[in-house]
Amino acid sequence: MTTNRKLNLDVGDSISKFEKLMKKFLVRKVLYRIIFRGKGLEFDGYRDFSPIDDANDIDWKASARANKLLVKQYKEERDLKIMFVVDVSENMLFGSTEKLKCEYAAEVCATLAHLIVNSGDKIGFAFFNDKITEIVPPKPGMRQFSIFVDSLSNPLNYGGVSKINGPLDFLLNYLDESVIGVIIVSDFIKVKKDILKTLNLFSSRFDTIALMIKDPIDKTLPKIDREVIIEDPVTKEQLLINPILAKRLYEKNAIEQTNIVKKIFTDAGVDFLELTTDKEFLFPLADFLKERVKKGKFITPR
Repeated sequence: MTTNRKLNLDVGDSISKFEKLMKKFLVRKVLYRIIFRGKGLEFDGYRDFSPIDDANDIDWKASARANKLLVKQYKEERDLKIMFVVDVSENMLFGSTEKLKCEYAAEVCATLAHLIVNSGDKIGFAFFNDKITEIVPPKPGMRQFSIFVDSLSNPLNYGGVSKINGPLDFLLNYLDESVIGVIIVSDFIKVKKDILKTLNLFSSRFDTIALMIKDPIDKTLPKIDREVIIEDPVTKEQLLINPILAKRLYEKNAIEQTNIVKKIFTDAGVDFLELTTDKEFLFPLADFLKERVKKGKFITPR
């Protein structure tokens, strides 16, 4: 892709469809809180367990002391800060479908960011390739949202080699404790096991979510029964292959890499969602958030 190409984004449509979908099963007050576990909610005491409460909310130690079932209740702290950490490397400039990976990722980020800003909280963002290329501290309001979308839409912000370790190490020192959540968006193709220590530190400090954006060709080769030349964008090394003959080994390696990445995030306690550019993200993202509710990975304001 050339850097003067206008990115193919439809942010408004994605936001409208997603929020309409979410409201089908959650009222507005709960809608936002399903994203994060509630580290920004202040403990406000105990109250008696009621039939409408989830049994998972029972504080068994406190209940034993009081000789009755008790649940914790919280009061909301506003001005919560959420950081988006977005891969803008040349890996994300690839696309075999209507959307490049970076375009698809931009719409996902914008959709979640709009939800957060409309809830009265703050968003910030950091772009990275092998280093942090742009960073904007969390701020509230639609102006901040517009700055984020404008940066995501600017093709000049994309390029360079992807290497996530350095940028995450930088952010561990840069972000303070007022940030409660971090959303990392990348294809994670080059992620290796040496990142596990850093991710463990991230998940211990922030409620961390990883969104993997894949193109279909990241998973399988097209059905072309003739020799083609493929080139490594970094080393410029070229290889002559027949996609039909190489397909099985390619798919095996792709599955192994994805499984490695999933295990790394699972071991680090990071919730992980894989999205593919040939499929709409609305339903998978909604299901992902609903699953966090089932796991009890959020606190509903009472």
